This record gives sequence, C-alpha cells and structure tokens, in this order.
Amino acid sequence: MKKILIPTKLDKAAGEMLKAKGFTVVQDYEKPMDALVKENADAEVLIVRSEKVTPEIIDTFPKLKLVVRAGAGYNTIDTKYARRKNVDVMNTPGANSNAVAEEVVAMILAACRHIVKGDITTREGLWEKKAFMGTEITGKTMGIIGLGNIGRLLAKRLEGFEMKVLAYDPVLSAELAEKMGVKLCSVEEIFGSADFISLHIPENENTKGMVNEKLLSLMKNGAMLINCARSGIINENDLREIKKTKKISFCTDVFPKDEPGKKTCEDIADLMLPHLGANTSEANFIAAKRAAEQTIAYFEKGITNCVVNKGLPDGLNVQFQTLAFVLTSLSRAYLGKDKAPVKIETSFYGNLHQFGKWMTGPIAAGIAGESDPFYDASDAESYLKQRGIEICDREVDESKHYGESITIDFFEGSGTINRVSVRGTIAENNIMISRINNFEKLYLEPTGHNLFAEYGDEPGVIGKIASLLGLEDINIIDIRAPQDRESGRSLAAIKTNVVVPDALVDKIKKAINAVNVFTFSLE
Repeated sequence: MKKILIPTKLDKAAGEMLKAKGFTVVQDYEKPMDALVKENADAEVLIVRSEKVTPEIIDTFPKLKLVVRAGAGYNTIDTKYARRKNVDVMNTPGANSNAVAEEVVAMILAACRHIVKGDITTREGLWEKKAFMGTEITGKTMGIIGLGNIGRLLAKRLEGFEMKVLAYDPVLSAELAEKMGVKLCSVEEIFGSADFISLHIPENENTKGMVNEKLLSLMKNGAMLINCARSGIINENDLREIKKTKKISFCTDVFPKDEPGKKTCEDIADLMLPHLGANTSEANFIAAKRAAEQTIAYFEKGITNCVVNKGLPDGLNVQFQTLAFVLTSLSRAYLGKDKAPVKIETSFYGNLHQFGKWMTGPIAAGIAGESDPFYDASDAESYLKQRGIEICDREVDESKHYGESITIDFFEGSGTINRVSVRGTIAENNIMISRINNFEKLYLEPTGHNLFAEYGDEPGVIGKIASLLGLEDINIIDIRAPQDRESGRSLAAIKTNVVVPDALVDKIKKAINAVNVFTFSLE
C-alpha cells in the first residue's frame, strides 16, 4: 500500500481517485509543510502545487519514488537532485493554461478601465469619474511572447476583441501561425509595435533578464506589459528607469517568492496580483485529476510520459545528447533566427541508432534555444508537432564508416525548400562538427564564439574578413575554410575572442558579397 502526501490546497478529487485505487493518502493544506513532511517521512509520492521541494525535503523521504507538480512549471523542485536520488519528477502540462490566459485578459481590462482604483474610491464615497479615463482594447495590437498552451489560448480568447495578434515563438512554423491567425515577428518587432505585450516563456539562462532596457525602450508610449510567466524574465531596474521617461503600464502576477511581504516591483507595477494565474476551481480540479491519473498510470502501467527529469539508458554517453543539441542549434543559426524548419530528418550512426528517441528532446531544445537533457521524447515530439514541425529518423548506411556520429537536416519553406545539413561526432570527449552542407572535413570544435561566412570562392576573402575584425579589435583564435568544388563556394569558420556584433556581421557580408554570414556561440 503506497503512501502519498499532498501538503497543498489541491482539489480533493486527487485524493479520492488515489484512495479508490488503494493508495494511502494524507492530504492537508492547513498544517505547515515541514511538519507534514516529518510526520509522513514514509511517503513514496509527494504531490505539490507551488511548494518548494528542496534537497533537504527529498532526503526526508527514504522511500520517495515520485514527485508530482500539479501544474506546468516545476522550477520550485530540485529536479537534478531528485534524479541523483533516483526520484522521478512529473508535471501536468496544460492543466492551468486556460486559467492563466483568462487572467491576462482580466488584468488588461482591469488596468485599461481602472477597475481596481475605481472600486476603491467609489467605496470611499468619492466620484472620480474624470480621473479614470479609460482605454479600449478592441482593434489594438497584442504581442504574445511564447505560443505554448497559454499563448495559444490567449490568442484565441482575444479573437472577440478583433485584435491584431503578433507573436514570437522560436519553433512555430509560419504556415501554422497563419492558420492560428497570428503573425510571427521578432521580439524586437513586437516590443516596437504592440499596444499590449504578454509574456509566456519559461525562465532559464537564456530568458532571465531578457526584457531589459534595449527591449523596453522600443515600447510605444502608453503600451502595456503583462507578466504572468516568471518574474526573472524582466529586469526590474531597467523597467524602473524606462518608466521615468516613458508612459508604460506594467501588470504582474509573478514574484521571486510566493510569500507575504513587500514586493520589489510595487513602485513600478500598475496592477499586482498574488500569483492567481492558476487559482481557479476549474484549473485546480484539472490539475488534481491529472496528477492523480498520472500517478496511477505511473505505478500501474509504468507510463512516464510526463517525467521531466529522466535519466539516460545504459550505454548512451550524455555528450551525444549535447552533440544533438549543438548540431540543431548550429543548423538553426545557419538557417536564420527568423526562420523555423517544417521538417527535420536525423541519422544516427553506429551504436547511436538504438538511442534515437533519446535525442528528440535535445533537438527540440536546440530549436527553441534552450537546453535540457531530460526532455522526454514524446513530449518533445508533441512540442514540435504543435509547432508544425515533422521529425523523422532515417535508416543509415553503415558502409560509410562514420562511426558514432549524428547528421541533422533542416528543411524550411513550403514553395522553395531551403535545406541545411550538419554532421558531428565526439572526438577525445570533445564535440566536433565534421560537415556543414557540402563543406566536408571541417573538424571544428564549436566552443566559444564563432563567425561563419559562406561565399563565392576567390582569393583574398579571408584577408578582408580578418581586416574588418581587426579594425574592431576582435582577435582570431582559429580558422577553418573548406571548399565545395561543385558549387564553387567556400565556408570560413572563424573562432573569435568575443561575439562579433550584428552590425559588423552585416558589414562583412556586404564586403565579401557573401551568400550567408552568421554567428554561433557556445560557452
């Protein structure tokens, strides 16, 4: 009889479903979590909402096998420590999506029509009608950063307001975006033209502080920024400075910690809510139901689709997952950041062929610009499919003797098809790019900062590039320059001591009349 502890305010449906299957359930949200943990140290399953699950808490449960986050985000759980302790961590993606999407609409309307302040002053006996001149949202432009479950539902909920919807999503194909009635744009384009901007992206190394002075300065006077994602995405100090000179509204539902006390953004927030995004009875019920269903399926059928911290199968070197991520990221950079593939074909040579599905997660992460070696294959496939991207694994010809290597091909476009093909391997425990398109024997270690330039082969081109870099005090660390004799082109792969700025990239491209110039950094 397995014991399950639910130390959070979760719909009783979870406990009832689990008890019906023979589990022993302790569900209590009034008693402090620390006390509940100590009293129920024999639990094998822990189901939480936004409570923190630290290494100390995990160590309290010697029999712990599973932690379930009844919701999507699991940054409050130490997933890596759980993995080291052989504890699986699950989430219930999509359970809270509609609740958060509706909250965004509610916050926009409340802020535009001064609902909160109007209620307070009217109850005080005042009549400040002139002070509360509002703004209509019908016909305005909404920018959505991230078209996952929440972003898509938000776009759908706004249809009734006849808004023009601009969206940024690093994976979504243009064809699928068109079907959804949204226009794909860069983040900069959205911040520069939208009347309302809503954030729906995870907080990680790539997105932390992403909304900074550079982006905020692009916003129109009178525009509104809404954050119901994660607080760390916005640089609060930069927002504070921008608001001194520009009229920008800021609505937020997220903070560094979910707890009482002063909030660091209270001086710049026009509307603050205590993380109410998922706080609806419907969302709570769905999250509870899914948490119970997934727990039952985990123990009865061994279903682990929603485990977010899966380990590796025996025989697979984690470096090859990193290689798959790097090859995908490089292919994406070569294709162009404003373009997403509609199809991905993979080839896994040697012993790697049996581990193909374990590469799907890193491939999806490489397209999205974030790396997580524990992405589940089925979730990654679903993620790509939702964004109109087909992925397939090809049969390989072992007579080519590529050893243990990976080839990834990107296909972009519906009429004219653009293709990028990259192959790599692990040599002396280092990632090595051996080929890009028809440029063979590249043998590039893609660490640090790299500048790639494809151009019509002729003397003096590398000298021109080196001269332009030198004028900007950029040092060259290494150069590789393979040729494609069939096309008459060369590819210069130049490792530099710093990132080559975009303006210089454009200058180099014009100076050598290049087919393609781009940068790729891997720290």
